[in-house]
Amino acid sequence: MVSTKVLPGHDARQVAALLGLPKIIQFISDLDALRWTGRPGNGSRVLVGAALVKAVYALPTWTRTAWLIAEHAALREAIGGAPSQWACYRFATKLREHGDALSSCIDRVLAKLHAARPEMGKTVAIDGSDLPAYANGQRFVKRGGELRKKFSDPDATWGHRSSISTRSGGGYYGYKIHSAVCTVTGLPLAWKVETAKDSELPLVPVLLDTATRRGFTPDVCVLDRGYDAEVVYEDVEKRHIRPVIPLRQTPAVKAGKDKPPSCDHGEWTFAGSDAKRGASKWRCPAGECAPASVWVKASRLHTLIPRGTDRWKSLYHQRGAVEREFGVLKHQWALLPLRVRRLSRVRLHVDLTTLATLADAVVRAEAA
Repeated sequence: MVSTKVLPGHDARQVAALLGLPKIIQFISDLDALRWTGRPGNGSRVLVGAALVKAVYALPTWTRTAWLIAEHAALREAIGGAPSQWACYRFATKLREHGDALSSCIDRVLAKLHAARPEMGKTVAIDGSDLPAYANGQRFVKRGGELRKKFSDPDATWGHRSSISTRSGGGYYGYKIHSAVCTVTGLPLAWKVETAKDSELPLVPVLLDTATRRGFTPDVCVLDRGYDAEVVYEDVEKRHIRPVIPLRQTPAVKAGKDKPPSCDHGEWTFAGSDAKRGASKWRCPAGECAPASVWVKASRLHTLIPRGTDRWKSLYHQRGAVEREFGVLKHQWALLPLRVRRLSRVRLHVDLTTLATLADAVVRAEAA
């Protein structure tokens, strides 16, 4: 049996299988029901098929997608036509105007995955990743020259990214995708695209609420040290979700205020948490103190899943799921390089790419 963890190669049969999914068929019907007016030509199925071809073959532009379909007889047969590049661009414009149909399709595909994997979404990992713009964001036209008066992508902004592999960290001009990923399946449950300068902290409750609206019930949310802020803990806890975040070296941490209670007998041991009480219980190791146990209120410094425990370490190791998913979307699908400008176009590009990824997961799950 072929492993379902390995993505299939570029194949017209894969595109045909995606178009044959009931959720994609419903999406095409929803688009047909909108009765878009315009030039006669290719129907919604052909244009949705072109969008899937673009994602499956990791093509950066509609132009290259149209060229590939025109030269590929099996693809033309799979999607039912060969749209021009201009038809694809007009389709993208109309799709931005009717984004509800695309959002509904994504919801239905995720619901199908959730039905197949009920444990999906119990533990989620949240992080952001850079999307460099297809534009030059330098203030000066050239070194020592005049100020740039017009930017080709005025929506993009400057932000900071960390170093990865041989790429050094630093500033970049573009956008950032923020995503909540299921650590079991490695699939995105909710995502949001903002400009590079926008803070990632306010998007944590937005992503969790979106995942909940789609039927998922997260119990644990794993985030990296960049999300270590009291507001994040409060936003996560008020949704009855346990945050797992390493601490930054703030003055309180340097003073040791995050340590468990202690006495002459040593450091106290963890004895469980009570979510309703909003506190964790700690006991004297010798049991000779009076009282022998105390309740410590949950906060950024003292979480209900205490840092240093085996459970906390096991959960935090699952944070890599979101990093791997970003790598898959960028290098095996069409998320990068960006060849569209303006925030609305980038958001549509991300939605279509992610839809293809999720639909492919449904196909592979049904074939397993």
